[in-house]
Amino acid sequence: MNKKIDFYKDLKPFLECKDFTVSGEVYQVKKNEEFDMLVTVPIPENLGDYYKSEDYISHTDSKKSLFDKVYQSVKNITLKRKLKLMNSFTTSSKNILDVGAGTGDFLKVCANNSWNVYGTEPDIGARNIALKKGITLQEDLSTFKNNLFDVITLWHVLEHVENLEEYITTLNNLLSEKGRLVIAVPNYKSYDANYYQQFWAAFDVPRHLWHFSQNSISKLFAKEYMLVEKTLPMMFDAYYVSLLSEKYKVGAMKPISAFLKGFKSNLKAKTTKEYSSLIYVLKKK
Repeated sequence: MNKKIDFYKDLKPFLECKDFTVSGEVYQVKKNEEFDMLVTVPIPENLGDYYKSEDYISHTDSKKSLFDKVYQSVKNITLKRKLKLMNSFTTSSKNILDVGAGTGDFLKVCANNSWNVYGTEPDIGARNIALKKGITLQEDLSTFKNNLFDVITLWHVLEHVENLEEYITTLNNLLSEKGRLVIAVPNYKSYDANYYQQFWAAFDVPRHLWHFSQNSISKLFAKEYMLVEKTLPMMFDAYYVSLLSEKYKVGAMKPISAFLKGFKSNLKAKTTKEYSSLIYVLKKK
């Protein structure tokens, strides 16, 4: 039996970040050098309370503000790209599990394209919105412990998971032998992360407990005998994150400045491959 990983051992100082969404509290973001990733310290005992905000847009279908409308428009474009990726996989039963499915839009698109869809979402409000779209979501993965899936997706979810090592093991156990695990997470080694530093919106403390690099993902999943088959950019994220980061840094969204920073981030990433967010497609060895 493998020894349990202590992700909080021998952490090195990295920076301090403020919770700009809910509490205004300051958290330490420290570096775990073994896994080349950053760790938020401490984890609040009442972590669920830090998601209770109208600004937490993934739990709503809000179109109130200009920012909301832009987010929802971009979401429609990215949904088509995600579906194209799903359809590129060769599967036997077309069973897909979306972990942290939010309000169910991704699974709705998959269901409309002949996928058998399953999903989880801890937020009851988001689950209720999904149900109105005909998508039934479970609260957590325990419901599916006896199931196997051809594709499992986590769109900006892994950074929220408290028991990281156990969670990765669970995902591996739920994946069919020739299945694909698709994980999208922010990349703290991107240009926009380096530019905005403690104001980088994708740190999103304390909701984001882990901050991954490409090395992080490879090393973490190698322990479960899984390997990264391909890595893909999420180019819109550089603009979205820069827009929020401008707000945190200077008190206003500054769309022109944010666009330029997002554009520069994507431009530099053509060479470095360090995009603001990355999609990892993993398979079993």
